Amino acid sequence: MNVHELLRLLQTEHDETAARAATLREQIERLTTALTETEARLAELIATRKVIDGLTPPDHATAPAGTTTATVYQRIVTTFNEHPRKVFRVHDLHEHLGLPTDEP
Repeated sequence: MNVHELLRLLQTEHDETAARAATLREQIERLTTALTETEARLAELIATRKVIDGLTPPDHATAPAGTTTATVYQRIVTTFNEHPRKVFRVHDLHEHLGLPTDEP
């Protein structure tokens, strides 16, 4: 192997390694952006939960849905407390609470 061939091989490996480093930098940038967005969403969810927890009594006991003193708001909070992992669409929530489903 002569010096010129060795230099050519070295340059080829350098180019491949530089390209790989550039690809990794792009991946890191995309992942950093995704992580920042995800952490922001997590902070929003934590804040939302704190607000909802602050609006409910300490023991999370709200009036039963059928009582005359229970407001629609209290019934909604009770529903979310009873089903903490369920995702409700507005239509489904109205149906669950026996509210009109034909209005926007």
